[in-house]
Amino acid sequence: MKYILWGIVIAAGLYSLHRLALWAEQRGWIYYRRSHGSSGTLGNVMLEVQAMIEPSKRHILEERVKESAEAQKSGDPPEAGRNRGPTKK
Repeated sequence: MKYILWGIVIAAGLYSLHRLALWAEQRGWIYYRRSHGSSGTLGNVMLEVQAMIEPSKRHILEERVKESAEAQKSGDPPEAGRNRGPTKK
């Protein structure tokens, strides 16, 4: 009987944490189930860690940041001037 009560308490605690995490995700504080962070962010973090361990790799991180900044400065949309296919009339 003691183990059943402990199991119920643990299950109730886990469910409470689950509901709390869903509430925090709805408020935009965390990513839990419905939305996820981008994989590019994790890649940049790992590249920064590698740059600290191996300073010779620092130029790779600097180039990636520079390319990102240049892409944001560009005023033209990426598909400018291209034919988007046949249009229905």
